[in-house]
Amino acid sequence: MTEAAQSYSFSRRAWLLGAGQFGLGSILIGRMGYLAIAQNEHYNLLAESNRVSMTMIPPRRGWIVDRNGQPIASNRTDFRVDVIPDRLEDPERVLAQLRGLLSLTDEDLAQIRAELEHSPGFRPVEIAENIDWDRFAAVQVRQPELPGVAPTRGFARHYPGGAAVAHLIGYVGAATAEQYKKTRDPLYVTPGFKLGKDGLEKTMEPLLRGTAGARRVEVTARGKLVKELATRPDLPGRTLRLTIDAGLQEYAARRLGTNSGSAVVFDCQTGEMLAMVSMPAYDPNTFSEGISQLEWKMLSEDDHVPLMNKVTQGLYPPGSTVKPMNGLALLAAGVGADERVFCSGAMRVGNGVFHCHKRGGHGPLDLKNAIMQSCDIYFYEMVRRVGYDRIAPIARELGLGQKFELPFSTQRYGTVPDSAWKQRKYKTDWKVADSLNASIGQGYVLSNPLQLAVMASRLASGRRLVPTLIRDPFKPHAEPLPIDPEHFRLIREAMNGVVNGGGTGGAARMLVPGVAIAAKTGTAQVRRITMAERRSGVLKNGQLPFKLRDHALFVCFAPYDNPRYAAAIVLEHNGHTVRNLDTPMIGRDIMTYLFDRDRALKSLAEVEPTWGGDITTRLATQRAAYRAAHTPVVPVLPDDDDVPASASPAVAAATDASNASAEATARDVAAGGGPARTGSPEPETEGERRSAPLDRGVDPQP
Repeated sequence: MTEAAQSYSFSRRAWLLGAGQFGLGSILIGRMGYLAIAQNEHYNLLAESNRVSMTMIPPRRGWIVDRNGQPIASNRTDFRVDVIPDRLEDPERVLAQLRGLLSLTDEDLAQIRAELEHSPGFRPVEIAENIDWDRFAAVQVRQPELPGVAPTRGFARHYPGGAAVAHLIGYVGAATAEQYKKTRDPLYVTPGFKLGKDGLEKTMEPLLRGTAGARRVEVTARGKLVKELATRPDLPGRTLRLTIDAGLQEYAARRLGTNSGSAVVFDCQTGEMLAMVSMPAYDPNTFSEGISQLEWKMLSEDDHVPLMNKVTQGLYPPGSTVKPMNGLALLAAGVGADERVFCSGAMRVGNGVFHCHKRGGHGPLDLKNAIMQSCDIYFYEMVRRVGYDRIAPIARELGLGQKFELPFSTQRYGTVPDSAWKQRKYKTDWKVADSLNASIGQGYVLSNPLQLAVMASRLASGRRLVPTLIRDPFKPHAEPLPIDPEHFRLIREAMNGVVNGGGTGGAARMLVPGVAIAAKTGTAQVRRITMAERRSGVLKNGQLPFKLRDHALFVCFAPYDNPRYAAAIVLEHNGHTVRNLDTPMIGRDIMTYLFDRDRALKSLAEVEPTWGGDITTRLATQRAAYRAAHTPVVPVLPDDDDVPASASPAVAAATDASNASAEATARDVAAGGGPARTGSPEPETEGERRSAPLDRGVDPQP
């Protein structure tokens, strides 16, 4: 190799080595620059997290207040104790110590062990909530001996109205593992944090939750506390103002007594909902604190279905409460208000005989008296003449079958049938029997109590009022309905006569001077009546078990001559068996509260003790009786512990039973029969209502 070749070879190797060194240096410089500049914030945070330990502070939920600012859901100071399963070293020893410190029962321990077994390790398990300061301090000073135990001072949800607001407000509870995995929000595994599980607490969660705070402390590498740093305070959620009157809400709940039913009250000038009550109900305070398996079982097995919001989830044949609305449709169809129909007590159509509830008949009646006496034959004949297709549009105008935009996750909307609907659903033509059954609010017709209250408010006001629950001072004024105002006047006159003119609702007559109530009573058959029973005589409700009794319904407004308030009351399987627990007197007292609160409270105080006391007392008595009759067992937690009360298996079973009953009625109607074969089961006279006992004490469980 020549000298020149050697020199070239050396220079090339030197160049390659230099280039490699330069490239490696560039990579190192680039990486150092990337770490120092681009990743500066990331590694600063990691270093800070090693130096500073941060614990999230659950935000205080926004209050829910009524139209007057009175709290319906508020926050109170709460001392609680949780355990973190992953940090427990000796669970049985820790639980034994906590049992002595917190006075835990065997049932409490069984519940805690079951939750520890099924809970993910990162999720705190509640040991005790709302404990007093002495017990909280006893746990706190022993915390070094209790690894995994987390005593916390914070805020807990409180519902002053208790069961009276359960289905309206709902309740809060701890987040589930599925919710945490979906969001990876560390707040969800922070001890003491709860989110809405049902009702308004759930649907208005974004507004009510607020923003979490943080507690920061400086620690050594071994986790030893060095000093406390600045704490970032939480930001409370916003206050939610409702249209509800808290006093009226509680009164209506108490006045329903031992019934299984609901009541809805509206302001006829604005469409604002003043009360929305479903009873019986659960105590949302108990649910928010953590309900025991025994109490959940008690509520689930109760045949009055306290877990169901009957206002929005209950569907019922509206019965005779639709007769004023049907009368309005008849007037719009050209039927004269003075035109009479002779009621002999029965009417033959084809091969079938359809009866009036008054077996001897009412004689000749015009529209006003037909509504006052709740005559079935009048409506059979008139609706047969004009056809139910002329009635259905007015029913929808007045609110039946409508969906209203309200903050509830569960609503059932019922049915306003017509010939097109039947053709779509059953692929058959509309028949005369269909019209006859629909004319008395039975057959295919179904509605919920909210829709009945809207119907009453639109009859009272003549305007298309839209129900609202969230207070909105800028809500637009409701437009008049496209119906002749004179027709509304005639129907209001008839409804006034139901109560004040010798009609079927005389028990609802107001005792407030200068205030008259207009109303319509209703009864809805819920069982099939065989031909054999018709021949031998249909059994009275008092002879039947609870689930086979008729529903009792009532719609009203007051004052009659200048309506301000409207209401609907629906009582499941009430059967008009107890006079002061029947719809007319309940409707009267709820309306009385709006005009003379003291008189209404005095009336309630006279009868409430005969029902076993107030709601809280009756619920405590029921709980104690159930506990005594059922030995607590080790609970088995469901796979999904986030099922809201309104979607529980008990509610699903009640819904299925209601659907089955409606389908059975539909089959009867399709066969040419149905409830109209016996007539609407209205009490024939006010005297018959008065013959019922005034009270019977606590409603026995059948």
